[in-house]
Parts: sequence; C-alpha cells; structure tokens
Amino acid sequence: MGYRSQSGPRRGAGEKFQKSSHAKAKPKNQKNKPGVKYAEEEPALSLEQVAEKTLKGLAKLGSQTFALSPFSQYYDDWLVNLQQVVSEFESNPAVKVDETFTKDRAQAFGNIEGELAKKRIRDAELEASAKELADSNHLLVETDATYAAQTRELAAKRNGDIERLTKDVHELEEEVAKIGQMRTSFFGFTKKAKTKKQEEANQKLTSTKNELEIALGNFKVEQEKLHDEYEKKKQALIEKVQSLEKEIVNIETDSSAEARQVASTALANAVNAFLKRKPAAE
Repeated sequence: MGYRSQSGPRRGAGEKFQKSSHAKAKPKNQKNKPGVKYAEEEPALSLEQVAEKTLKGLAKLGSQTFALSPFSQYYDDWLVNLQQVVSEFESNPAVKVDETFTKDRAQAFGNIEGELAKKRIRDAELEASAKELADSNHLLVETDATYAAQTRELAAKRNGDIERLTKDVHELEEEVAKIGQMRTSFFGFTKKAKTKKQEEANQKLTSTKNELEIALGNFKVEQEKLHDEYEKKKQALIEKVQSLEKEIVNIETDSSAEARQVASTALANAVNAFLKRKPAAE
C-alpha cells in the first residue's frame, strides 16, 4: 500500500510540472526581472517639430566662430555638420521635400562651397605671406649683423694698414733727417752721394705718404660703398615687410563668417518656405 501511495497520480504535482515547462519555454531575454523598466519608443515628431529642430541647428552653425587661423582647417567639418542637419530634415518620415526645396538646398550648398573654396585659396596666400614676413624680419636682423661684422673687418684692415704706412712714413722722415745731418768729405761720403741718397729717401717718403693718402681714400670709398649697399638692401627689406604686414593685417579675422551665415540663412529660408507650401500640397 505504501508503494501504490507513492506512485499514484497526484493532481497538484501534474499541474505544477506543466506550469514549470511552460515557463522554461520562454526565451531568456523575455523573462521578467524585478526593477527593470524597458524604454518606451519615442513618439514621432511632427513636421513643425522637425523643422524647428532643423532651424535651431542652422542658426547655431550660422553663428559658429572658428578659433585659430588658418580658418580653412575648420571648413570641411563645418560643411559636414551643415549637410547632416539638412539631411536629417529631409530623411525624416514627417518631411517629404518637393522639387523647389531640393533646388533651393542645392543652390545654397553650391554657393557656400564655392565661397569656401575661394577662402581656402586666400587663407593659403595669407599663410604664405605670413611665412614670408617672418623670413624677411629674420633677414633684416641678419643684414644688420652682417653689416656690423663687415664694418668691423674693414675698420680692422684700415687700422692695420694705416698703422703700417704711418710707421713707414715716420721711419723715412727720420732717415731723411739723418741723411741731412751727415757730413761729406772729399775722399769719403761725397756731397754728390749725399744728394743722391737724400733724393732716394725723399722719393720713398713721398711715395709712402701718397700710399697712405690713397689707402685712406680707398678705405673711405669702401666704407661708403658698404654702407650704401647695406642701406639699399635694408630699405628694400623694410618696404617688403611693411607691404606684407598690410597684406596679413586681417589674418586673424575669419573671413568665412559672413558667407557661412548667408548659407545658413538661405537654408533656413528654404525650410520656412517649404513649410508654407506644405499645407497646400497635402
């Protein structure tokens, strides 16, 4: 009796088994877990809401400023962001753009892409001018240093030659004076020999004095030539620097700001115009 009692069917146990099997059949990801909330699907935006979001994005991009030059480094990212804002508007299920909007959008993008292409060229020119300005300023410093070195070298050569020639003149003057004091005799140092020696010494003295005078004149000419060349080169560099400074005076100003604002406004106008046409089209 005890065996039958254990193996006999039990209604409660059968119901429990069936319920357990049914629970296991559920996928694991469908099990209910306490405390877990599932995100509800966001309601679709209306046409007006999509347009409002787009207009805010366009306004933000239209007023965006770039930090540092060259500003052309930001152009590609800005265009991508602009295209993304418009693309999100066009691809939204609530929006079905018409031919007029497509034409207006294409015109706006064509205009801004053309303007930014011109700005890229201008930015590149300004960067080249800025580099040239830096090189010219460096060359100005080098020119001053070179002139100072050449002036010192010329002065050292002049001083050395003048000192040598002045010493030669002094020695020849002493020699002439010494010859003048020498006594003559019939059998020794004759008057004729003295006269000849005096003439030779005087000739050397005169020649050396002339050489000294010529040297002084040559050094003056060389100094003036060196100074003229220096002033000419320096003046040309100064004029170039001044010209470059005027050219790049606005290098830190973003010249694309106005064009980008115009493009953003044009696209915003296209969106607003589309909204006005939409009710009539539906």
